[in-house]
Amino acid sequence: MSDEKILVVDDEKAIRTAIRLAFKKENMTVIEAEDGDEALQILRSEHFHLVILDVMMKRVGGYQVLQTMRGKGDSTPVMMLSGKSDEMDQVLGLGFGADSYLTKPFHNSVLIQTAKALIRRSEIYNRLTPNEIRQGPFSVDTLRMTCLKDGNELALTGRELTLFRFFMEHPGQVFTKEQLYNQVWGDSVVDDNTIIVYVRRIRAKIEDDPKNPQYLKTVRGIGYLFEVPGV
Repeated sequence: MSDEKILVVDDEKAIRTAIRLAFKKENMTVIEAEDGDEALQILRSEHFHLVILDVMMKRVGGYQVLQTMRGKGDSTPVMMLSGKSDEMDQVLGLGFGADSYLTKPFHNSVLIQTAKALIRRSEIYNRLTPNEIRQGPFSVDTLRMTCLKDGNELALTGRELTLFRFFMEHPGQVFTKEQLYNQVWGDSVVDDNTIIVYVRRIRAKIEDDPKNPQYLKTVRGIGYLFEVPGV
């Protein structure tokens, strides 16, 4: 892996320098920004293989940059950096669309391996045909509107498939019931029971043990997320 370009956004120069030197050893190019406002300006004109965002910055923070990126349809992998180790803070970042969350201080080897994994995953995803979504044992054909698990078709209804497809397009991200209802049903008036029922139905068809879901999980007090173990 070489020639990848990475945007590092942190208001501490020492951290930016340390990250730049670590990636330089891997033949990766690093562009630096000292706050979110500068990062957004750079992102308007340049493409990156990975963006590394500090959560807390004096001006525009990392979450705001992340939300702006995802709001514009920018799917560039994003790694969040934070001095906080609180689990809810990590859930918040993943819910906004981050691909990974690293707590300071961190070892350079962990930073490099995480970055390589995110870039590799993104490249694999981009090579897929436009009508194909793959995550772990699951694949969705968006033209035929079919879903397979380990090559076997799952009997998902239209609405179940639409909801499951949304989860598959955003692995590792936590969504509230409000977000899901707005995205899938297109309505701001949320029916909690509807979401609960559909999640239960999907689990019954995709999980080996629906009572102990391996893929479609509940994040207590927030909502749901889809993830593939080991990925």
